[in-house]
Amino acid sequence: MNFITVDQKDAMLSFKKQLHYLAILSLLFLFSCQSEVEEQVYNTQATITKSSPLTTYLQRVAMVKTIEDNLIDNSSYCTIKFPYKVTVNNVVISINSSADYQKVLDNINAFPNDNDIVRITFPVTMVYYNYVEKVISSQPEFESLLSYWANEPDLLSKINCLNINYPITINIYNSANQVASSVQIKNDSSFFSFINNLKENQFIALSYPISITDNNNKVTAIANNSQLENAIKYAIDNCKENTNPAIDFITTLTQGVWRVSYFYDDFERTSLYNGYEFIFKKDQTVIATKLGISVSGQWETKINNGLREFKVNFSPDLLHQLDEDWKVFEFNNSQLRFRKEGGSNDNHYLYFEKK
Repeated sequence: MNFITVDQKDAMLSFKKQLHYLAILSLLFLFSCQSEVEEQVYNTQATITKSSPLTTYLQRVAMVKTIEDNLIDNSSYCTIKFPYKVTVNNVVISINSSADYQKVLDNINAFPNDNDIVRITFPVTMVYYNYVEKVISSQPEFESLLSYWANEPDLLSKINCLNINYPITINIYNSANQVASSVQIKNDSSFFSFINNLKENQFIALSYPISITDNNNKVTAIANNSQLENAIKYAIDNCKENTNPAIDFITTLTQGVWRVSYFYDDFERTSLYNGYEFIFKKDQTVIATKLGISVSGQWETKINNGLREFKVNFSPDLLHQLDEDWKVFEFNNSQLRFRKEGGSNDNHYLYFEKK
């Protein structure tokens, strides 16, 4: 079980106090006053870690936008760096910006009986979702790259229609050496890299307020983690670039074997379900199996006020802890993500990943 140790708890409490009084107290004074720190209550909504749901969503907000050119490269793991050229139906099209993707689409739709093959003029530079760049020199090399990505799980791709207005400041606390610091982030690539390089023993807190801009250029002030997560959830649900109507939730749920990849209820409890495999059947039963021992339960889902709800019911105490009135946060062919909003912004999370 991933219980928080006494030392880690003291460290996190100390960090919260440091954040609150940073303008008027020195770090030395903060970390010497242990008796005062122990009286404080650690607020999980103020600080987050590398594995916290909000951290992973923020990284996807900062991720490279890769889906716009899928009609050309057929992959959400990468995009082709401007400028480059393609040939469609014997017409050479220069791609200098995202606006030129429409020229490709128009040519594809111009004739109903042609083959509509999009041929890329090599070499081109591919930019991966994580900002890594690679020069691709030929069609065989390109096809090899696509084959590589095809063997990876479906990517939960960039969260579009929400842009962070930089710079932002992030406060960092390392529980291993009790060192506090801060860093200013100036763009998406720096933010993605910062999250990617976080250590498990580091706790971070965004310095609020920050502001975000949606795809209609509306600027919104964000005052805390809860508001930021809700804004991200709104973007996932309402931005067409973030949704795939071709994927049906029930069909996805009832295909394959699933495992719990993340479970948070007051604290992270994922390890409780290591080794369990879940099969959701179309008759709304669910089988959980570990070490050859199977337990049966039931599942149900419905749409309520435009939101998909999901509930699972088990009798054994351990599996019974999964019984919540979950809301579907997002899903694709290989991942299911649920959230339940708790009191005082104490959200619960349940993630499944296809085995």
